Formats: sequence, C-alpha cells, structure tokens
Amino acid sequence: MNAVGIDVSKGKSTIAIMRPFGEVVASPFDVAHTEGELNNLVAFIKKLKGETRVVMEATSHYYEPIAGYLKERGIFVSVVNPVLIHEFGGNTLRKPKTDPIDSVKIATYALTYWLELKEYVSQEGLRKSLKMLNRQYQQISKVRTTLSNNLISLIDRTFPGINKLFTSPIRDKDGHEKWVDFVLKFPHKDSVAKLTPGVFKKKYQSWCKENEYRYCESKAMEIHSFSRECVSSVSQNNAVVLLITQAVSMVNSALESCHALQEEMYQTASQLPEFETVIGMYGVGKYLAPQLMAEIGDPRRFHSRKAITAYFGYDSENRDSGMRKTSSNPITKKGSGTLRRTLFIVMFALIQGKPKDNPVYDFLLRKKSEGKHYFTYMNAAANKFLRIYYARVKETLKIKEAALE
Repeated sequence: MNAVGIDVSKGKSTIAIMRPFGEVVASPFDVAHTEGELNNLVAFIKKLKGETRVVMEATSHYYEPIAGYLKERGIFVSVVNPVLIHEFGGNTLRKPKTDPIDSVKIATYALTYWLELKEYVSQEGLRKSLKMLNRQYQQISKVRTTLSNNLISLIDRTFPGINKLFTSPIRDKDGHEKWVDFVLKFPHKDSVAKLTPGVFKKKYQSWCKENEYRYCESKAMEIHSFSRECVSSVSQNNAVVLLITQAVSMVNSALESCHALQEEMYQTASQLPEFETVIGMYGVGKYLAPQLMAEIGDPRRFHSRKAITAYFGYDSENRDSGMRKTSSNPITKKGSGTLRRTLFIVMFALIQGKPKDNPVYDFLLRKKSEGKHYFTYMNAAANKFLRIYYARVKETLKIKEAALE
C-alpha cells in the first residue's frame, strides 16, 4: 500500500508518499505543473511496489489538470472534499499548516480510509464549460448589482425614485433594463419636468420605438407627473449628465455580459441529456436550469440522495451532547453557496406560483404551517427539491444510456 498525498496549489504541488505504520517512502517534495515534471512523477509512482493510490483535495480548479493527467496514465486518483481533510485529526493540539505538513496529512488520510476512497471521475467537456460559464456569470452578476446600486445612488440626487416606476422585463436582445436606458435619455427630473405633457409624450414614444420598448401613454403621463412632484438635490449641469452617462454605460456593459453568458449557458446546457427533465421542473426556467446543472454536475457521481444533500450542505447538523439539547438542527452549509442561492430562487418562484399538487410546494406549506422559521422551511423545501432533482435526472440518464446501447 502506497499512499500518495498531493497538496495542490497554483503552479506546483507538494507530494508525500507513505505506507502503513508511518513508513515514509518519500519525504515531501515539490513538483511543478509542467509536462516534464509530471512525467517524472508518473514514472516515480509507477515504480513503487504494491498498490498505489493518489489522494488530493478538491482545491478550487487547480486539482483538475493534475488529477486528469494522472488518471489518464492509469494511476488511481481520489479527490477528497477539503473539509474532510481539514477535520481529519493529526493527533496533535498544534495546528501548523504548511504544504509539506498538508501533503503528509493527506497521505495519512489515504491510509486510514484506504478502502473507502472513491476513484476520481472527470466531468466531460460540456459540464466543465457550463460550470466555468456559471461561475463567471456569478462574478459578473455581483459587479452588475454593485454598478446598479451606484447608478441608483446617483439618480436619487437627480431624479429620485424614477427607477421604481418601471417594471418591464429585460430586453431580449441584449439584457438591457428599461429604467437604465431611460435615465440615459432623461438623466435629471428637469429634463422631463420642463417639457409640456404633449411634448414629453412624443419624445417618450419616439424613444420607446427607437429602443424597442413597449410604449404606454398612461405610463408617460405618470412619469411626467412624477417628475414635477419629486425634488432633486442637485441642479442639471454637464457634470451631472456626465456622471449619469458613465454610470449607465458601465451598468449596460455588465447587463450585456450577463445576458451573453446566460445565452451561452442555455446553449451549452441544452446539449446535455438531462436538460429537458431539469427545465420541466416547476420553478426552473430558461436561466435557472443551466445554473442548477452547472453546480450539480453529473448526479451519478453521488451514491445516494443523502450524499448529494450532504455534499451541498443541506443536511442537518445535530448539536446535542449529554444533558444539552437544542430545539433545532441547523444545516451544515458545507458546499456550493452558489447552488444554495439558486435553489432559494426556485423556492421563491414556487411561493409566487403556488402550483397545485407539487410535492415541494406542499412540503414547504406544511413546514410553514408548523410554525417553522422562514429560512428553515425554505431550506427544508430546497433539500426536498434537490432530492427529487437527483432521482429524476439520474433516471433520465439511465434511460438514455440504455437507449444508446
């Protein structure tokens, strides 16, 4: 038994090789992530006598090329959740953390759980691309929110509250929002208030037609009336117009990036065999389906429904010992926060839609009627949704695999 513990970092990895009873085969050494050094590592591992297993943590995305490289060359590789390694005891009260110590700890973990190690299964290219797209989308979404809040802060001084008058959905062709484009044309309340109702209606109608937005005469009158009632804290001048123009430009750039990523995610996800099953689930639409599929990946990598809920942090965590009892068991939250946020949106859609005979919605209502806290029943319903997702998608994949044979 040769346990190869690899502590992966950016650009290099630290390797320690151990055998049972603390026998050190190779003290920790560094290997750069280059073709030559990885080839030397493969040759060294294959020269070891007896069965050899390589274990590494799922560290960001850095582990993927190393795990794939070793697996392609016939070496057993197991990728372990970093939480398991972190909580693995080292029989010491001190908690030093260096790459060599971590590599030894991983190798020791491999020896301890030798029979329970699961071989790494690389996800196919489409699933990897989808996950990369989703992670980039999440980053751009954060930027979009920040920039939108900044724009709202500016118009609160020039045209306070104007953004609340618009409820139109995003524009299909580029993801623009109507209120954002509106303040680009009318950056200050005076740019509307100084016009007569008739003149503004014509300008607004022309603007809607030019920008492919729906025109409504009553909305035009509402905006004009609102502009004459609201009070701005700064007067209209070139500096104010420049600030609004630049802020709108940045918001629109972020909106276009988000829209482009969402469209690409949809096209990528639609090529996966479970797409129709996922998008057919209530509360999951064109944009949420790819996000769910990106974060969950291939559900066949989980051995049970309990495993998938535990992996994403939806299992409860008992906290009682001896005479101490707690009234509630919080979820562990060990896993993808992105997935939990996406599932929360799905639960919100269920509450708004109120579908009949939907097992998740019925479960949510039952937990709510029991007097559970808002987040408690939302998380419980998300847990149930994830279990149903796992069962349906796994069955779909099984049927399609059988049809191809």
